[in-house]
Amino acid sequence: MKKILLAAVALAPLASPAAAQLASDQPAPDPAASRQSTTTAAATATGGARQRDPHRSDDVIVTAPIRQSESDVLQGTSVLSGRELTRELRPTIGETLARLPGVSATSFGPSASRPILRGFQGDRIRVLTDGIGSIDVSNTSVDHAVVIDPLLAERVEVLRGPSALLYGSSAIGGVVNVVDRRIPRAIPENGYRADAIGSYGSAADERSVGATADAQVAGPLVLHVDGSYLKSNDLRTGRGYLLSPQARAAALSQVGLRQDSDEPIDFAGSAALRDRLPNSSAETWTAGVGASIITDTGNLGVSYSHYDSLYGVPIRYATAVGQGQEAPRLSVVQNRVDLRGEVQTGGGFLDRIRVRVGHATYRHFELEEDGSVGTAFYNNGLEGRLELVQANRGGWQGASGVQFFNRQFNVVGDEAFLPRNETNQVGLFTLQQVTLGGLRAEGGLRYETTDLAARAPGADTRFFNGTRSFDALSGSLGASYEVAPDVRIGVNGSHTERAPSAEELFANGPHAGTQAYELGSPDFKVEKSWGLEATLHAHGDGFSLDASAYYNWFSNYISENQVDQSVCLARSDAVDLPCFQYQQQAARYYGFEADASLRLAQVGGYTINADLLGDYVRANIVDEGPVPRIPPARVLGGIEAQGERLGGRVEVEHVFPQNRTAAFETRTDDYTMTNASLSFHPFGSTSDRTSILLSANNIFDVLARRHSSFLKDFAPLAGRDVRVTLKVGI
Repeated sequence: MKKILLAAVALAPLASPAAAQLASDQPAPDPAASRQSTTTAAATATGGARQRDPHRSDDVIVTAPIRQSESDVLQGTSVLSGRELTRELRPTIGETLARLPGVSATSFGPSASRPILRGFQGDRIRVLTDGIGSIDVSNTSVDHAVVIDPLLAERVEVLRGPSALLYGSSAIGGVVNVVDRRIPRAIPENGYRADAIGSYGSAADERSVGATADAQVAGPLVLHVDGSYLKSNDLRTGRGYLLSPQARAAALSQVGLRQDSDEPIDFAGSAALRDRLPNSSAETWTAGVGASIITDTGNLGVSYSHYDSLYGVPIRYATAVGQGQEAPRLSVVQNRVDLRGEVQTGGGFLDRIRVRVGHATYRHFELEEDGSVGTAFYNNGLEGRLELVQANRGGWQGASGVQFFNRQFNVVGDEAFLPRNETNQVGLFTLQQVTLGGLRAEGGLRYETTDLAARAPGADTRFFNGTRSFDALSGSLGASYEVAPDVRIGVNGSHTERAPSAEELFANGPHAGTQAYELGSPDFKVEKSWGLEATLHAHGDGFSLDASAYYNWFSNYISENQVDQSVCLARSDAVDLPCFQYQQQAARYYGFEADASLRLAQVGGYTINADLLGDYVRANIVDEGPVPRIPPARVLGGIEAQGERLGGRVEVEHVFPQNRTAAFETRTDDYTMTNASLSFHPFGSTSDRTSILLSANNIFDVLARRHSSFLKDFAPLAGRDVRVTLKVGI
C-alpha cells in the first residue's frame, strides 16, 4: 500500500486525465450527427484495408487514447463500424476482426476464437467491452469463448502499441474494445431508437438475430433493452480431409495395431473424415437492460446482462494408440452488472471526470459425452477505472487515473489444473500529449502492483499454496511530425513490465482444451520488454496509407514449451498427456502491418476504390527457435464500388505457408480465399442502419488451416459460406 501511495503522490502533479479512454468512452454524437460523420470515415476496415466512404464528409476518427484525426494517431489503430462491421460480422469477435491489419484469431472451432494482435495472444492482449474487461476465462485457454456478442456491437476498436498499456500491463500486444449501447450515452432523436439485425450463414446453417432499443421515458432518463440469439449446426469446411496430411499419415500408421481398450479408436475412419466438422454446433442467447440519466453536463448509467451458451469443441482426433479422443461441450453462463458515469467540471484544469465499473459472475461446465459435468470453471470478477480528463490548454492535454481489478478463480473436477486462486491488481496511469505546430509528443506512465494467492485444496501437494506479489512500472514516449499536409510520420518507444498470470505461476495438471499436462512455476519474475515502433499516416483526396513497423526485446519472456515427461512426473503421480512447462527466456518479436486505399475512378454515381493490406510478424525464443503459433505473412487486396444505395466488393486474401515452427508444431500450407459481397441501402446515404447484404466467403471452397490454432491439424476453417444479413433501424 505504501508503494501505491508514493506512486499516487508522484502522479498527482500530472492529474491530467484519462483521455486514456477508447472511443467508446467519448460522448456519442446524436443520431442525426452520426448519419453525417462518425461511423465509417477514414478508418472503416473493409476486409482489412481502410476505405473512404463517399457519403461521409468528415474523415476524423475517434481513437484511444485522445480524440484526434486518424492521421495524428501515434500508434497502429483500426476501427470496424457501420457497413464494414455488418459485412465482417461473425459469431466470435476473433473471426469478426481477422481481416484487419495485424490481426489474426485463435480459431479453436467456430465458437471459440479470440483475437491475436501482432502475434500476441492470451494474457498479452485485453478484450474489453465498453472499456472494461470481458470478465470471463477466455485468456485461460483457447477453448474458452469470449463472453461478448458481436451482434450487439456498434463499433469495434483495435489499439496496438504503447498506449494500450493504459488498460493494463498485460496489454502489450494491444487492446480490442467492443462498443455497444447497453448503457445509453445520448438521448435518442425523437425520444426513441430501435435496431435489429438478422443473419443466415450457409456453412454452419447459422441463424442469428439481435435487437436493441432505447427510449426516453422521463426527462433525462433513457432506458435500454437488448437481446440476441444464435443457433448453428456443425461447420462445413473446405473440400478435403479434416485431418492435415501429417495427422492423417499418423492415424493411418495405427490402423491394424492392437488396442487394449474397451472403446477402440477407428483410426481409418478418423483419417477418412471430410467436409463437416463434428461437435462444432452451438446455441447462444443474451439479454440485457440498462438505464442512464443524461444531462448537458454529464451522464450516469447502469446495466445488467445475461449470457448463456452451449457449444461443442471440435474433436482432436487421436493419431496414436493410447491417446484419448474426446468430444466435450461447454455450457457457459455469465451474469454481469456495469456502471458508467461522466461529469463535466465546468472548465479550469480538469475538463471531465469519468468512472467505469463492471462486476460479473461466470461459470462454465465442460460436459462429457453422456452430459455429465467433467470439469467446472468459476470466475468472480470486478474491474473499475476512475479517470480525470484535463482541458486542452495551449496544445497540452492528457489523462490520469486509477484502475482496480479483482479475480477469484476456481477449477473443480477431474481435470482441475489450477488451485483456487485470487488476483488483486491496482494500477495508476497517466498519458500526456503536447502539440507544437506540426510536432506532437506523447508520453505515458503506468505503475501496477499485483498480488496473487493460491489456495491448494485439502492435502493436495501438487499445487503451490501461498502468495506472490509483483510491482511493474511501464512507460512510453513518442512523437510524430507532419512532414507534409495530411502526411505524418512518428516513432514510439516503450518499456513494459508484466506480472505473471495465475495460470503461468500455479498450473499443475491435465488440460483437456490444449491436450497437455500444463506445469507452471511459482518462482517466475516480472516479464520485461523494450519496444520501438515507427508509423506513417497519409490521407488525402482519394487515397490513404497507414503503416507500422515494430520491434520488441523481451527478458523473462514466459512461454509454454513441450519438455520431457519426467519433468511433469516429478510434480505428479500420473501424467497421461504430453508435458508442457511454462518457462522464462529472452525473446524477440518484430514485424509490420500496412494498409492502403486508392480511388480509381468515378463512374456515374459510383466510386471505384482499390485497397491492399499486408502484415508479417517474426518471433523467436533466443537460443531456442521460433515462438509457436505465430501467424504467417499475408496480403489482402480488394476492389469496391460504393454508391448511394448499392455497393459491391470483391477481395482476395493470400496467407503464406508457415515453415518457422517450434519443435512440437507442424508446418502449415498456404491458402488463397476469394470473397464477394453486394449491399443494398434503401435509404441511401441518410442511414447505414437499414440494409440488405448478400455475401459469399471462400467462394472456391478452399481447405484452409490457420497456423495460430491449436486445432489446425484437426479443424480447418469454414468452407464456402453464403450469408444474407438484414438490418433495420427506426
